Amino acid sequence: MAGGKQTPRQRMMGILYLVLLGLIALEVPENLLDAFKNISDSLTASKANVQVGIDNTFGAFEKTKLKEQPDRAKPIYDRAKQASKLIDDLNTYVESLKSKLAEETGGFDEATNDYKGRDNLDASVDLMVDRRKNAFELSKKINQTREALLALLPVKDRVGVKLSLNTIPPAHRKGFPNKSWEQANFGEGVPMGAAMTAFIKIQSDAKNAENEVVKKILGEVDQAVVNLDQFSAVAVAPTSYVLVGQPYTAEVFLTASDSKSSPVITVEGSRLPTEAGRGKYSGSTGSEGVHTWIGTISVKQNDGTMKTYTTQPQTYTVARPSAVVSPDKMNVLYIGVPNPVSVSAPGIAKKDLRVSMTGGNISPSGNGYVATVTTTGTATVNVSGEVSKGRVMTLGSTLFRVKRIPDPKAEFAGKSGGTTSAANMKSQDAVFAKLENFEFDARFNVTRFTLLIIKPRQDPLSFSGTGNQLTSSMHSAMNTISAGSTVVFKDIVAVGPDGTQRGLDNIVLFAN
Repeated sequence: MAGGKQTPRQRMMGILYLVLLGLIALEVPENLLDAFKNISDSLTASKANVQVGIDNTFGAFEKTKLKEQPDRAKPIYDRAKQASKLIDDLNTYVESLKSKLAEETGGFDEATNDYKGRDNLDASVDLMVDRRKNAFELSKKINQTREALLALLPVKDRVGVKLSLNTIPPAHRKGFPNKSWEQANFGEGVPMGAAMTAFIKIQSDAKNAENEVVKKILGEVDQAVVNLDQFSAVAVAPTSYVLVGQPYTAEVFLTASDSKSSPVITVEGSRLPTEAGRGKYSGSTGSEGVHTWIGTISVKQNDGTMKTYTTQPQTYTVARPSAVVSPDKMNVLYIGVPNPVSVSAPGIAKKDLRVSMTGGNISPSGNGYVATVTTTGTATVNVSGEVSKGRVMTLGSTLFRVKRIPDPKAEFAGKSGGTTSAANMKSQDAVFAKLENFEFDARFNVTRFTLLIIKPRQDPLSFSGTGNQLTSSMHSAMNTISAGSTVVFKDIVAVGPDGTQRGLDNIVLFAN
């Protein structure tokens, strides 16, 4: 009722209106309104469950098909998203009508968890049929959405699709007037609570229609469609390594593939990435030798079963990168140390190589070989290989010169001669023999030496010792040196890995 001062007649009319509303409300039993509320809650819960299923369907498609075969899957995915957009637009429109109806009947009552005006018999017919006629616009949008959803499906897939999203009027009842879809759902005598249930049913039907159409669209990617649109000439040879005297053979033929497909291609159980319908295999090259692999290709048939095709065994040989450089003055083996030697033959696995040596011994070690020699001169490494079952071929030989390890340099206080401090020399206790610029770990041990200490204006002091350590008398004499003193190590003898004695150069040090 309007506010402000009212005439007695106006107050009487207001009271009569309230009484009339009460009488009308008595015509809508509370248990009936509760039943509409329960139906609405059930439809809302069902709609939410359907939405979860739709989200899961899209998520699974995005993680698999969209990544594995984007060229084919992306247009299908976009079409399915169009279906969801159509339903979202319809749902938004229905929500706007629900909001208007709720607002015009007092809103939502948190205490009862239902609409305050659920028994209102005038709001629905006014909003939807008589005055504002929104039901006719809603009916139009429902039918347009339904037709647009079906148009997203291929013609052959539309047959048999029955979407519950429609505006079919109720069947005629004898003795009652015919009613349109709009009147049956929102017309005269329909309480607000029942109209809300009708709105929620429309949203639920729309969500079910979306679910059915989305699944049909996304399912198209799994249909067995093979379009041979890419042709290639291929030559396949059993091996790319051929030795002298061996025949070279190859098969030459035409292949066809579907550039839009993404078949399941595996090697040793691992799925390969595919591009334009072709798998790309990257074999292991971490170890030398001959490697063999077999590929399998699985294609879905029209009946949903998978058919698998298997390739012939494929082989490839892994060899270390190598360049043969043979300068005459650098092929050297040294006596007394293990000499590492690398031996490989492209096209032949290491297990099929036969390696021998004259003038020394050679044996496998790790990924290579170790050669040992005992006398100076020359040595030859011979290599042969099994090129076919039972057939061994000589592959080549390499001549090495055999030499002694070079003489080391004698050192004391970290120097082989020159000037150093008296304090530095006093703190040392041994003479060493070290190899300079030599690739091998060869050690020499000093076995004897003579120490000569010359101090200014004094007679020289001479000491002899065995091994490489200074004796106690040598230490005592060394402790007396000062700036200007000269320390000489001479007659130095060392023994290396080859067992021979080497006389080394003298060490002359000047104290400062």
